[in-house]
Amino acid sequence: MTYLLLKHLHVTAVVVSGCGFFLRGLLMLAGSPMLNRRWLKVMPHVVDTILLGSAIAMAVISSQYPFAQAWLTAKFFGLLAYILLGMMALKRGRTRRVRAIFLVAALAAFGYIVSVALTRNPFGFLSWI
Repeated sequence: MTYLLLKHLHVTAVVVSGCGFFLRGLLMLAGSPMLNRRWLKVMPHVVDTILLGSAIAMAVISSQYPFAQAWLTAKFFGLLAYILLGMMALKRGRTRRVRAIFLVAALAAFGYIVSVALTRNPFGFLSWI
C-alpha cells in the first residue's frame, strides 16, 4: 500500500469513527435501546483497529513517530484524552448530565486531534492564542 492510500484510509476511518462516536453519544443521551445492538458495539472496534493500523503503517513508511515529532506526540496524548473522556461519556459517567459533559469534552478532544493533524502543529486550533 502506498502512503497516499493509507492516508485516505486513515482519514476515512477518522470520519467514520468520529461520526459513530457522536451518534452513540446522542443515542446514550436519548436513552435509546439501540445502543444494545450488536453492530453498534462491534463496529467501533473494527473502525478503530483500521484507524490505528493505518496510523502505525504511515508512521513506519514516513519515519515520523510520536516522541520524535512534536505534533505526533500531541496527537498521541490527545488520543489518550479522547479515549478516557469517551469512556466516561458512554459508559462510566454516573448521570446523564455527567455523561453529556464528558461527551462534549471528548468531542473537543477529537476536534483538537484533527486540528493537530491538519496543521501539524502541536497546538492545533489553539495555536492562534
